[in-house]
Amino acid sequence: QVQLVESGGGLVQPGGSLRLSCAASGSISSIFAMAWYRQAPGKQRELVAHITRAGSTNYADSAKGRFTISRDNAKNTVDLQMNSLKPEDTAVYYCNADISQPDGREYRYLDVWGQGTLVTVSS
Repeated sequence: QVQLVESGGGLVQPGGSLRLSCAASGSISSIFAMAWYRQAPGKQRELVAHITRAGSTNYADSAKGRFTISRDNAKNTVDLQMNSLKPEDTAVYYCNADISQPDGREYRYLDVWGQGTLVTVSS
């Protein structure tokens, strides 16, 4: 069993900052790419930021210059630092990871999602 648990969401005023964290636990051999997605009410889930195991990052245009994704491979965690938040950043934020899990002499590859954490940007 592998799970991702997010934390750090909440209510923040426009222009403020929040830091989201996500920790992976369970039977894990290795974690490859990790990412943050978000889903606003009435909209499709969208990629916010992505980071490879080596640390290469990609951001949605809406996140560039304001958000920073980082990870700690030793702790199996990924964070999202969000600055200069706007009302349109309001959404449920989901952590995602590509994980390999021991399966006897082989490995099972999983695409794992967290349960989501709500970020509300409002005055």
